[in-house]
Amino acid sequence: MEEKNLNEENLEKEETNAEAEETTETAEGEVIDETEVKIAELEQKAADNFDKYQRCLAEFDNFRKRTSKEKASMYDDGVRDTVEKLLPVVDNLERAILAQEKADAEDPFLKGVQMTLKQFLEILQGMGVEEIKALGEQFDPNLHAAVAHEDDDAYGENEIIQEMLKGYQYKDKVIRHSMVKVAN
Repeated sequence: MEEKNLNEENLEKEETNAEAEETTETAEGEVIDETEVKIAELEQKAADNFDKYQRCLAEFDNFRKRTSKEKASMYDDGVRDTVEKLLPVVDNLERAILAQEKADAEDPFLKGVQMTLKQFLEILQGMGVEEIKALGEQFDPNLHAAVAHEDDDAYGENEIIQEMLKGYQYKDKVIRHSMVKVAN
């Protein structure tokens, strides 16, 4: 009988151990599941933060490029505005030379004005300001302003036959259009 009691006790212990193991397994399964869920949540947060970082970096790069372009544009606009205000001085120096060349080409005053004009034009050219070619060219409304028209078969279609006022451009942007007379 003692043997029977021992067997029953062993059996009861085994059942208790089995139940305890099941409880432990269930608890461990829940712990494992909770850990996996937390890991998944943290991975998602990390991915979101990395995405935000990349977007912020791209946005900052775009801001830097845009600011750089705006600065360059402001400088170019400043140069164009300044040159536009100085062009009447160039025009007047050219007129003075034309008026005086007819009278006395060896006048020292005339030579001084010619040197001043030459220096002025060299400075403008060094800055990137270019004269717009007009005489003998085809009329281009982007570069020229037609102020007169003449019908003459000696010239081609829309050919510029006289330049009344020189035009200038800076970096492919017109500062002042050439005022021209167009044939046909």
